[in-house]
Amino acid sequence: MADGEVNALDAFRAEARDWLGENFPPALKGRGALMVAEGLAPTHPDFKAWAKAMGERGWGTPTWPAAYGGGALSAAQAKVLQQEMNAIGAWNPIGGMGVMMFGPTLLEYGTEAQKQRHIPPIVRGELRWCQGFSEPGAGSDLASLQTRCEDRGDHWLVNGQKVWTSGAQWADWCFCLVRTDTTKKHEGISFLLIDMKTPGVEVRPIRLISGNSPFCETFFTDVKVPKENLVGPLGGGWTIAKRLLQHERGGLAGGGGRGLGGPPLPELAKTYLGVDADGRIDAPDLRGRIAHNDMDARAFQLTALRSMSESRSNQGPTAATSIMKNAGTKVQQDRAELTLEVMGTAGLGWEGEGFKPEELAAVRTWLGGKATTIYGGSAEIQNNIISKRILDLPDPQSAH
Repeated sequence: MADGEVNALDAFRAEARDWLGENFPPALKGRGALMVAEGLAPTHPDFKAWAKAMGERGWGTPTWPAAYGGGALSAAQAKVLQQEMNAIGAWNPIGGMGVMMFGPTLLEYGTEAQKQRHIPPIVRGELRWCQGFSEPGAGSDLASLQTRCEDRGDHWLVNGQKVWTSGAQWADWCFCLVRTDTTKKHEGISFLLIDMKTPGVEVRPIRLISGNSPFCETFFTDVKVPKENLVGPLGGGWTIAKRLLQHERGGLAGGGGRGLGGPPLPELAKTYLGVDADGRIDAPDLRGRIAHNDMDARAFQLTALRSMSESRSNQGPTAATSIMKNAGTKVQQDRAELTLEVMGTAGLGWEGEGFKPEELAAVRTWLGGKATTIYGGSAEIQNNIISKRILDLPDPQSAH
């Protein structure tokens, strides 16, 4: 990196540090995971102020185009911003499926009118999106979906059911796969945007083992959708969906085990377990396993950065996101297990007094994280993609 670029990054680091110091509410430090898990984030005054500040600055989506309200930062600047946020326990309040999946996909496939309408509210954290893909009879074989979308001249008419619709009870909009042609499987699927306030949309939350209800059943009964809400060509939904799922898998793999503003695991262990005479975690076996997880996380982060850079040059994500999804979720799940082991009895809390917010968050994060190897495409599905599209191994099904 040239001296000029280094100086420019140093100047940006100082700018980011000053801005974060002025705008990040200290009361939110380390509380991201708990607030999101308990559904407190959208209504908490400090969260609302923090989200407003980040949204107006465009730093919630740091590398998105400025034309739609994004931060327009370079990859190097975005990395510096994240480093400075980590240093003070700050976390990005602008997230969800609009940022992780739908936004990047719409930037690629949407019309200019669709981008101007939908991207700025995502950047500012004003609207939340949910994903209408899976159905009771179409999970791993998503292309078997049966939710019907009929052309009624001046509008689309949608009837059907989706399941595992994450955050549907809080969502303002849904990006949805619908069947517009019953004579074709993949080519009969279209990509439609549905306002969740439309008459005929019904949401039923599903309670999970973590005590939360992030997933829902969603029913569409004679739902009228404007014609301009079709993204891409009629029957082109499967191509768009594949790209969106690549963004999803890359996003689910992200984070490298850090979580939402949580402290690095070695620091956490020193706080709970103390240190030996040499200043090391005072538990040799656990110390080794923590070091191994920390190295895995760092290796993953570096690989993810390289993969992101390559995806830009290749015009989008590739099948390598399946590798990253499996590797990232494994690192996260291992970290969650180690976190509870480090906390000991303090990591057994569910609710009530006697436990710190971050301890309660750790328990719920641990339980909720068990699903990460299932949703977004199970680990087994990712292994199939890796074997076929990356390793070019023969398909055992084709032999029968």
